[in-house]
Amino acid sequence: MNYEIAFVIGVGGALVALLFAFLQARKVLSFSEGTPAMQKIANAIRGGANAYLKRQFRVVAVIYVLIVAVLGVLAILGYASPFMPIAFLSGGIFSQLSAFIGMRIATRANVRTAAAASDSLNQGLKVAFASGTVLSFTVVGLSILDVSLWFLVLRFVFYNQLYAAFDGNVAQGIAENMVMFGVGVAVFALFARVGGGIFTKAADVGADLVGKVEAGIPEDDPRNPAVIADNVGDNVGDVAGMGADLYESYIKSMHAGIALGFAAFNGTDMVWAAMFLPVAIAIVGMIASLIGTFLIRTGEKATQHQLLSTLRTGTYTAAGLAMLASAPLAFFIMDGFSGRMGLFASIVVGVVSGCLIAYFTEYFTSTHYKPTRELAAASETGAATIVIGGLSLGMKSTVPPVLIVVVGIVASFLVSGGALGNVSLFEVAGDPFTHGLYGIGLAAVGMLSTLGITLATDAYGPVADNAGGIAEMAHMPAEVRERTDALDALGNTTAATGKGFAIGSAALTSLALLVSYIKIAERHVEYRHPGTILDLSLDNPAVLIGIFLGAMLVFVFAALTMSAVQRAAQSIVQEVRRQFREIAGIMEEKADPDYAACVDLCTRGALREMVAPTLISVILPIITGLIFGVEGVVGFIGGATVIGFVLAVFMCNAGGAWDNAKKYIESGNHGGKGSEHHKAAVIGDTVGDPFKDTTGPSINTLFKLVSTVSITVVSVIAAFSLF
Repeated sequence: MNYEIAFVIGVGGALVALLFAFLQARKVLSFSEGTPAMQKIANAIRGGANAYLKRQFRVVAVIYVLIVAVLGVLAILGYASPFMPIAFLSGGIFSQLSAFIGMRIATRANVRTAAAASDSLNQGLKVAFASGTVLSFTVVGLSILDVSLWFLVLRFVFYNQLYAAFDGNVAQGIAENMVMFGVGVAVFALFARVGGGIFTKAADVGADLVGKVEAGIPEDDPRNPAVIADNVGDNVGDVAGMGADLYESYIKSMHAGIALGFAAFNGTDMVWAAMFLPVAIAIVGMIASLIGTFLIRTGEKATQHQLLSTLRTGTYTAAGLAMLASAPLAFFIMDGFSGRMGLFASIVVGVVSGCLIAYFTEYFTSTHYKPTRELAAASETGAATIVIGGLSLGMKSTVPPVLIVVVGIVASFLVSGGALGNVSLFEVAGDPFTHGLYGIGLAAVGMLSTLGITLATDAYGPVADNAGGIAEMAHMPAEVRERTDALDALGNTTAATGKGFAIGSAALTSLALLVSYIKIAERHVEYRHPGTILDLSLDNPAVLIGIFLGAMLVFVFAALTMSAVQRAAQSIVQEVRRQFREIAGIMEEKADPDYAACVDLCTRGALREMVAPTLISVILPIITGLIFGVEGVVGFIGGATVIGFVLAVFMCNAGGAWDNAKKYIESGNHGGKGSEHHKAAVIGDTVGDPFKDTTGPSINTLFKLVSTVSITVVSVIAAFSLF
C-alpha cells in the first residue's frame, strides 16, 4: 500500500464521522419540543448561548487577525513556515465550528430531553446522549479531516517543489509543518475554556448564593433572575468549551504522532507508514465509538449505578474494539518492522490508561463511593469542615492519575523499543530513544482514539442539567423532574470523569509535543549556530529557570481565572439582590425577573476577563525563550506540564466531589434539602464551582498551548535568544 497518499482514507473516515453526527442531529430534532411554556424557556437559553458565542467569536476574530499578521511577517522574514497563517486560521475555524455545532444542538436538545423524559427515563437518556454524540463526532470528524487534508496539501507542495525547504526531505517538511499547525486550535480552545468557564460559574455561583442560601428557593426556580444565565453557562462552558478543549488534544496527538513517527523512522522505508499509523488509529477508534453508542440504553426504574453501568458498557466496549482493531492495524501498516507487537502494545497502554484515569476520577467524585459520601458527612459540622475535606480529597485524588501516566509513559516507551538505562525489551534498528518516544506518541493517540464516545458521555450532562431546569421552570409533573434529576446526577459523574480523561490525555499529548519541540529545536539551533549541542540537564541554569517560570505561570493563570469568576459572580449577586429588592412580586410569581440582564452581565464579564489569562499564556513562553533560549523553553514546558497536570486533577476532582456531596444530601441524606447540612454543602459546592468548571479544565488547555506556541516560534528563539 502507498502510505504517502493513504491520508485519503483519513478524509473518508472523517466524512463517516461527520455523516453520523448529521444523522444524530436529525434524530434529536425529530423529537417533540413539548409545551409552549417549555419552548419559551428553551428559546431564552438558546438565544443567550448564541449571543454569547457570537460575541466571543468577534473578540477572537480580532486577536486572530493580529496573530495571523505576526505569523505572516515571520513567514516573510523566513522565521516561520509560509503555511502557518493559513493553517492557523483553518485550525481555529474548524475548532470554532465544532464548538458551535455542538452547542447549537445542545440548546435544541435540552427541551426535547425534558419532553422525552415525560414519556420515560430511557427516552430522555436517548435524546440527551444523541446530542452529545453530535458534538463528539463533529470534533472527531473535523479533526481527522483537518489533519488529512493538510497532509495531502503539503505532500503535493513538497513533491512538486512549490516550496523549497528541508533539502528535499518531503517527509520532514510535512512532519515539522504539521506539528506547528495546532496553534490556531490552541488559542481558541483556551478562549472557549476560560470564557465559557467564567460565564457558567459566575452565573452558577451568583444564582446559588442569593437564590439557595439567602432567599431559600430551590435550584432552577424561575423566580431567580440568574437561572437562565446558569443554563446558558452550561452550554457555553461545558459543551462548547469542552468540545474545543478535546478537539485540541485530539488533533495535537495526531500531529505529535506524525512528527515522532518521522523522527523514529527517518531514512527508512517505514517512514510514511509510521506517519500514517496515528491517523489510522483515530479512524478505527472512531468506528469503535460509533458501535459503542448503540449500547447506551436503560430501563425505566434504573438506579444511579445502573445508569452509570450503561454508559460504561458503551465506553468499555468501544475501548475493547479499538484495542482489538489496533493489532491487525499495526501489523499490516508496519509490515517489515520487527517491533510491530510493541507498537500495538503502546496503543493498548494508552487506551487502558484512559479507562483507568476515568475510573479513579469516578471513584473520588461519585456518590456511589466512599470519598464523596464521607465528604457529605463533613457537612454535619459546618461549611468549614466540608471545604477542608474537599481540599484534602482533591489532593489525594492526584495519586492514581499521576501513577497511571507515569506507568503509561514507561510502559509505552519500553514496549516500542526504547531503553531506560540498561533496561530494554528488544533491540530495534535505528535509535532506540526515538522509537520509544514514538511509542509514547501512539499511547497518546490510543488514549484519545475513542473520543467519539467518551466526549459524548460528558457532553450529554449539560443537556440533562438544562432539561431539569426547564422541567422545574415549566412546572412539569414531579416524575419528570425525578427522571431529569437522575440523568443530571449521572451527568455530574460523567462530567468529572470526562475532565479527568481530558487532563490525562492532555498530559500525554503535551509530553509528545515537548519531545517534538526538542527534535525541531535541535535542527534550528544547528542551522543558526553550527556545532552547538543543547544542554537539557537539570544543572543547566536555563532549564531550572524555565521549570520555575513554567510552574509559576500555572499558578498565575489559576489566580487570574479564579479572580475573574469572583468578580463576575459578585456582579451577578448584586444584580439578583437588586431585582429581588426592586421588582415587586417576583417572590410571589406575580412579576417576571429580568433574565436578560444577568445573561448580559455574564457575557460582558466573561469576554472581558478571558483576554488576560490567554495573552499571558502566549507571551510568557516567548519571553522566556528570548531570554534563556531553547533550553529555558524546554524547562518551561516541563514545569507547566507537570505542575499543571497535578493542579488540574486536584481542582477538578475536589470540585466534582463538592458538587456530588451536595446532591447526595439533596437526595435525602444528612437532613436533605433545606437543612443546615445542605446549606454547608452548598457553600462547598460554590467554592468548587470555579475549581471544576473554570480553572481546573482550563489548565490542561494552558499547558498544551504553551507547547504549541513554543514549537511555532522555535526558529525565532533559536535566532535571537540572549543566552
